[in-house]
Amino acid sequence: MAIKFQYNKISLQDMQKQLKVRLDALPVIRYKEMVLHAEAEKAKREMTALETTLLNKISQYEYMNRLWQEFPQDVMSVKEIKTSLKNIAGVKVQQFEDVVFEMKPLVLFNQPFWVADGIALLCDLLRLSIEKKLLVIKTESLNTARKKTTQKVNLYEKVQVPGYLIAISKIKKFMNDEESLGKATQKIMKKRILAI
Repeated sequence: MAIKFQYNKISLQDMQKQLKVRLDALPVIRYKEMVLHAEAEKAKREMTALETTLLNKISQYEYMNRLWQEFPQDVMSVKEIKTSLKNIAGVKVQQFEDVVFEMKPLVLFNQPFWVADGIALLCDLLRLSIEKKLLVIKTESLNTARKKTTQKVNLYEKVQVPGYLIAISKIKKFMNDEESLGKATQKIMKKRILAI
């Protein structure tokens, strides 16, 4: 990205101001990148732990696979997923709070004795699964924001700051050359006037 500038004092002041803005913003953006990276890693670890817990719970009840065929259909449904918005380094992500289930009326006398425990197990598995999905979304959001922040840091460090420094040095060199040329012209004119 070529930085456009003119060879005058106003352009020099503008370039210096733009350079100062970028140099002041760079530590903040680097810190934001670091925080986003740490939070994304933390969310990834939470997701892995949750996945392990979910798989362990499923494997504990694998012996009951045949019994699930007797399980009544449409006994329960997810009524509401409660979440809260959390601001992590300027990125708003959903934080899992709770799940509200809607239970259909069920006469337990007509059902096998394990149905009540099955409903509790199913609620627990659904809650873990929903929490895991929200953690996946949170991790993706944080990683996307981190990548954008990294791009901005690289743009500032590798393109804009060096570009502004080069532009400032070119303007200063041009202005010094102009000043030297002006002084030399004045001396020549002064010698001519004195010679007359």
